[in-house]
Amino acid sequence: MLEVHVLASGSDGNCTVIEFDDTAIMIDSGLSYAKTHKLMELEGIDESKICALLLTHEHSDHVGGAGPVARKLNVPIFCNPATFDSFNHGKVEYCMTQTMQRFNIGDFNILPLPTMHDAVDPNAYSVNVGGKNILIATDTGVFTFPIRQALEDPDFAIVAANYDIRMLREGPYPEATKKRIESNIGHMGNVDSAKEIKNTAVKENRQIFLGHLSKHNNTPDIARDTVAQITGIKRYKLDCLEFMGDTRTITVSR
Repeated sequence: MLEVHVLASGSDGNCTVIEFDDTAIMIDSGLSYAKTHKLMELEGIDESKICALLLTHEHSDHVGGAGPVARKLNVPIFCNPATFDSFNHGKVEYCMTQTMQRFNIGDFNILPLPTMHDAVDPNAYSVNVGGKNILIATDTGVFTFPIRQALEDPDFAIVAANYDIRMLREGPYPEATKKRIESNIGHMGNVDSAKEIKNTAVKENRQIFLGHLSKHNNTPDIARDTVAQITGIKRYKLDCLEFMGDTRTITVSR
């Protein structure tokens, strides 16, 4: 069985577990070990199955718990050297990766993809396992060409839908922050993501999950409505986390 467990997705923390049969990998660890453990228990994840922690970039909502989680789970951290050198992880086992160079972890074949974000060397991940493709691409101001290519092929994809443009522009953030979020090294808004999804060849039964929704500049209803309207995808087929502490397990059809 191939399952994707979205444990957290947003500025308060990010963590996703991809589980295939008897092994699993974790992508990002933005929560404490205690919170991560609690959410894994909630989703029925056996911690002993996790064999690696992959990191997308060094922002605290993605790596805040990386060191303690890696030590508690006794797993290595996989990321590129620039990311690894950019946060305080403590003593951990490290496995170096490089953007656009494939590597294997057991049955998982993984390709780190370049993103456009205000981090040193940020990545998205395309994961092939069990004959299925999974894409996780959240923190990016625009979709790079490799991400656009990867979006054509996944059976399941978590794509950024960070903000509603009206809510962002009329919201409480300082103007400099608003401009950074809207920039090419910021985040993708609902409309941006919807256009990218629409412009990619739709694989039959492709599952789309909207990730990294801002709690101040977006709502689940607005995100789903906007993406559904632009893409033509039925609203009920678009999922996302609804609130802080919400989790989701998605079975990827085989």
